[in-house]
Amino acid sequence: MIDTVTLDRFELLGPLGGGADYDVRAAFDRETERPVVLKRPSPQAARRQMHGPIEERTDRILAAYEAAGQHCPTEPDLPENHTRQDVDAYNTVMQARSAALDAGELPAGVPRLIGITDAGIHDAYFGDAVGQPYRVRVEERARGIPLVGDPRSRILRVPIGLPQNLFALHPVWDQVLSDFTDRWRIQEQLLAAQAVFAAAGYVLLDLGPHNVFYSPGWTRQITLVDTGALVGHGVERAYGNAPQDVHDFYLEMLKYYITPEPPPREAAGYYDPYNQRPVISLEQECDDLTAAFTAAGGALGDAMAACIARVRRRDYGSIAQFGQDLQECLHLITIRNEQLYEAEVPENDFFEIKQPTPARAWLDAMERLAEPHWRERYLFDADNEIDMVYGIP
Repeated sequence: MIDTVTLDRFELLGPLGGGADYDVRAAFDRETERPVVLKRPSPQAARRQMHGPIEERTDRILAAYEAAGQHCPTEPDLPENHTRQDVDAYNTVMQARSAALDAGELPAGVPRLIGITDAGIHDAYFGDAVGQPYRVRVEERARGIPLVGDPRSRILRVPIGLPQNLFALHPVWDQVLSDFTDRWRIQEQLLAAQAVFAAAGYVLLDLGPHNVFYSPGWTRQITLVDTGALVGHGVERAYGNAPQDVHDFYLEMLKYYITPEPPPREAAGYYDPYNQRPVISLEQECDDLTAAFTAAGGALGDAMAACIARVRRRDYGSIAQFGQDLQECLHLITIRNEQLYEAEVPENDFFEIKQPTPARAWLDAMERLAEPHWRERYLFDADNEIDMVYGIP
C-alpha cells in the first residue's frame, strides 16, 4: 500500500531538473531527517490542463512498484565523524536491505518511495501559479553521481562522462586490485533490477547512463532515478513507434554498458560520454554495434556479434540467457585488460605509475571527481567516496 503524504512534512530546497513530463525538486523530510526528491507533473503541462497522461504514467509507476515490491529498510547516513558503532549500525541496516533485495522485496536500484500526495492545487507550496490539481510523488534522493551528468554542465567544462567510463566501461581499479576478479557491478545490478520488474510483468526501458546514479565507494550500488518508461500490462511501447519488449533493454545494455575500445591511455579519454546518440531503431543500432565490434575482431568481436544477432532476432528466452552471453563478452574484456595491466603495472606499486599507461590515465581521471561540481550538485561526499574506492579506511 502506497502511503499518502502531505507536503508540509517536507522542506522545499531547490530544483534538481526536469523534462517534458516531470519537475523534480530537492527537499528535506522533517520526519525522517533525510533528503528526498519531489516529482510533480510539468507545471507548463499542468497549467494547460495537459497533464492527464503524466498522471496516468505516475499510476503505472506506482502499480509497477507495488507489483514488484519496493518497501525495505531505508539506507542510513553515516555521520561525517563516524564511530565504529555508527559503522556497525550502518552495516546492519545495509545487510537488511541486501536481504530484501535477495528476497525480491525491492527492485535493485529503485529509490524507496516515501509516498504520494492527494491531488490538489500546490501553488502556495511551490511558489508558482499553476492553478490546477495534481499529485506529487516523494522518493528517497539518490546517493552518488549520474553515470552521465547534465549536458548543460559541459559549458562549465565538467567532464560529464567520467562515471560511465570509470565505473561501467573501464573499471580499472576493481580489476587491478581484486586479482582481476570478473565483476562488472553496474551491469550485474541493471540485470538484477530488470529481472525483478520482469517477474511482475513489466519491462523497464530508458536505462541509459543519464538515468543511473552510482555510489562508487559507500555502497557500490546503482539507483535508477527514472522508472517511467514501462512496457507491459497493456502498454506496448515506452518510446518510438514500434512495439517493444525486453530485447529493447538488451539493446540499451549493449549500447551503453560495453565497448570494444580498450581503456584510454590518457585521462581525457574518460571525459566524454560513450554512445549517447538517442536510439534510432533496434535494427539500426544492431547494425552500428555489429560494425563496431567486428572491427575490433578476435574472440570479443565474435561473441558480441552472436549476442547482437540474437537481440536483433528477439529470440532470447530469458534475462538469464542474455546475462550469460553478456557476462561472456565482459569476461573476454577482463582477460584482455588483465594482459594489458600485467604488462604495464608494477607489482604492488600502483600509485607510483608515472608513464602514460591506462592505469595512470584512470588514476588521473579519478582525481576530477574531487572537483566541486560533483559534491555540490549531488549527494556525493567526494573525499570519503574516493578513499573507499581505493580501500583507504
